[in-house]
Amino acid sequence: MAETIPNGGPESANIDGPTNPMVTPILTDLYQFTMAYAYWKAGKHNERAVFDLYFRRNPFGGEYTIFAGLEECIKFIANFKFTEDEIAFIRSSLPSSCEDGFFEYLRRLDCSDIEIYSISEGSVVFPKVPLMRIEGPVAVVQLLETPFVNLINYASLVTTNAARHRFVAGRSKILLEFGLRRAQGPDGGISASKYCYMGGFDATSNVAAGKLFGIPLRGTHSHAFVSSFLSPDEIIEKSLQHHNGSSVCEDFVSLVQTWLDKLKWSHLLGGIFSETNQSELAAFASYALAFPGSFLALVDTYDVMRSGLPNFCAVALALNDLGYKAVGIRLDSGDLAYQSCEARKFFCAIEKEFGLPGFAKTSITASNDLNEETLDALNKQGHEVDAFGIGTHLVTCYAQAALGVVFKLVEINNQPRIKLSEDVSKVSIPCKKRCYRLYGKEGYPLVDIMTGENEPHPKVGERILCRHPFSESKRAYVVPQRVEELLKCFWPGKSAKTREDLPPLKEIRERCIAQLDQMRPDHMRRLNPTPYKVSVSAKLYDFIHFLWLNEAPVGELQ
Repeated sequence: MAETIPNGGPESANIDGPTNPMVTPILTDLYQFTMAYAYWKAGKHNERAVFDLYFRRNPFGGEYTIFAGLEECIKFIANFKFTEDEIAFIRSSLPSSCEDGFFEYLRRLDCSDIEIYSISEGSVVFPKVPLMRIEGPVAVVQLLETPFVNLINYASLVTTNAARHRFVAGRSKILLEFGLRRAQGPDGGISASKYCYMGGFDATSNVAAGKLFGIPLRGTHSHAFVSSFLSPDEIIEKSLQHHNGSSVCEDFVSLVQTWLDKLKWSHLLGGIFSETNQSELAAFASYALAFPGSFLALVDTYDVMRSGLPNFCAVALALNDLGYKAVGIRLDSGDLAYQSCEARKFFCAIEKEFGLPGFAKTSITASNDLNEETLDALNKQGHEVDAFGIGTHLVTCYAQAALGVVFKLVEINNQPRIKLSEDVSKVSIPCKKRCYRLYGKEGYPLVDIMTGENEPHPKVGERILCRHPFSESKRAYVVPQRVEELLKCFWPGKSAKTREDLPPLKEIRERCIAQLDQMRPDHMRRLNPTPYKVSVSAKLYDFIHFLWLNEAPVGELQ
């Protein structure tokens, strides 16, 4: 759904400020202000410029990226205004020769004359294709560069990382983001929780992120809770009401001990364990008394098979007697594949011996420094894990530090501009462009194509020549069965165009999952994925190379 904003001003948009209050107009590099002053001094500050925000290479050795961070960019420009304190600081940071008129200019500045066209957040995207096109007075757009790159870079990287973990784990597994304590500072933790959820994770341990974004929360207890108990005698209040309220068990701890004895002498479990750790049993019983309807225990504090697992099952069976259903166990060390399989056998044996339908399906959660590689290894070994708690490698993007988003001028005063380099991958694609995704007869995307703004819209069933932007020999004809225009107006400025709504996080997450499902499997695989084709129209190809030759200096040999 889109809405019309008559003037495109920040007041008419009624959009909240950025999630992080540190995202202000001075969250930028000093050279943005020095350039803004130089533009102003030269009388160029109001010249109309067009910039593209894009990236050059997919992260993590893959062939796709998820675009994220757009909402925060729109919140930023909707509330873009310098405070007097900020202006005073900018004045103190620039040479004293800077004229007072520049600071008056900053005082009046907002983003009412900026236009932003963007791919929808949560979309699968590819190198070179503009994620966002920003149009407006050159000095203002220049001031947006660093905050935009900052807001898009990490967001897209961690969302892609989450999507890759989801792809390896499979759809049936529950993925939990446990990264707050290992994230790069508070904002790294909050952002990670939001964008991991967007990328396909199911819940987070981060309470602040749960409040801010409505992400489901999950969490149990740590090893410290287990080791803080010495014996069951420490438990003072031992009574537990039946789930339906019909009766009260006066001594839940004794009921747990009774079940532990039954397990010890069980025909199917005979010999698996003898005496379990009683302090661990006390911790589990105490936790179950506190949370009888959501009991999940960390079972590796002392010994998984000889203590943690039987202690958990004794408490779970006692809860079952009172109408409650234990959630499951968490494994946080050791051979997760082997332990999960043995735990599943344990649960199956209890279901069979005691006639408890469904006990065999008791949930098994695994944590302990998991990443893409360990998930893949667990899949190959065979395991019985139902849920994975992933932290460090997920939120820090351990496998790759940054996405490498760039912000390049492609047009000023209706004159296309190009940035050249000896490294062809760093040559920019000039002029204001339109971007399309062409789909094949099987429903998969075939190619993304960029065209000049005024070129005809690609049509379904029409044969289109798609060219590699820089390689003369790489070209192909495509007859699309569906054509999707990628860039939509998310901030119309003074253009009177309709503004796309910012959807809620859950909708963006659903879009992300649906987009990934649309991709051809060979583009998605972890090892040697097939590169996705990004192209330009024949007309744009010719123009790129004309401008390249026109702008490149001609050498002279003597």
